[in-house]
Amino acid sequence: MINRHLKLIAGNANPQLAEEISSELATEICDARVEQFGDGEIRVHIHETVRGADVFVLQPTCPPVNDNLMELLILIDALRRASARKVIAVMPYYGYARQDRKHTGRVPISARLVANMIETAGADRVLTMDLHVGQIQGFFNIPVDNLRADFIFAEYIRSVVGSMDDVVIVAPDTGSTGRARLLAERLDTPLAVLEKRRSQDSLDIKVFNVIGDVAGKRAVLVDDIVASGDTLVKAAEILLETGVTEVSAYCTHGVFCGDAVSILEASPLKRVVVTNTITNQCALQSAKINYVSVGGHLAKTIRQVFEDRSVSLLFPHY
Repeated sequence: MINRHLKLIAGNANPQLAEEISSELATEICDARVEQFGDGEIRVHIHETVRGADVFVLQPTCPPVNDNLMELLILIDALRRASARKVIAVMPYYGYARQDRKHTGRVPISARLVANMIETAGADRVLTMDLHVGQIQGFFNIPVDNLRADFIFAEYIRSVVGSMDDVVIVAPDTGSTGRARLLAERLDTPLAVLEKRRSQDSLDIKVFNVIGDVAGKRAVLVDDIVASGDTLVKAAEILLETGVTEVSAYCTHGVFCGDAVSILEASPLKRVVVTNTITNQCALQSAKINYVSVGGHLAKTIRQVFEDRSVSLLFPHY
């Protein structure tokens, strides 16, 4: 009987997280070159055998989204052609996830297109974290493990906030209510929701109403992505106007587009906490932005998947 081997390979999207997962698993990252030709085409060369191995490709599709997505697809294709037994795409951040439906005429469903591309490239399974909407799992015809960060945030909040007596969890819009409710239930705190509307081009955000009792409380905003920072800043401003004593924000994916870091630093938010599914160098230098690691979380999941054991039994959030 041939023994199975677990191998890790990483693109260029988040080498720090890849090294952390490698250390947790006590498994070296495969020797591979992932680079660009002068014209921007991506070149991949794997320098060691992967024949018969279960290979986990560590590559969030964060900015630059298109480069990182193409790296992932080409890595998967290279591994398939090198006779890997299984190829598992570990993409802690799923780019294009916010384009998950047709909200108006003549627009694509890009999240579905990305799923099709990953399957066509040859992935056998996808492992991701906090998809923007859970139904993206249904875009795939292969297994998708969508891990959540709520129990990681719950532990961190308990360590920095202390007593939960005056804490309220707040969803910055109705679409985030389910995610915020999970954290509120874990911390045994009340839940509030902000009614938010955007203009059709999604540039102008207006918060109309606060649903729930927030006066005199410390508010914790919960969302999956912080991109421009506008939603969090406007939410913090309206909460403070309604009597909240302080506002912090917890978001799984710190995209931090453009001037987001400086906008958040100048905002009334006390702190912004994100995971290291994405690493932004400017955010790492900010005193207001804190990172919590998901490396151990992902490493344990990779081990369970490799050993054909239940993922749902490993973590307390399923």
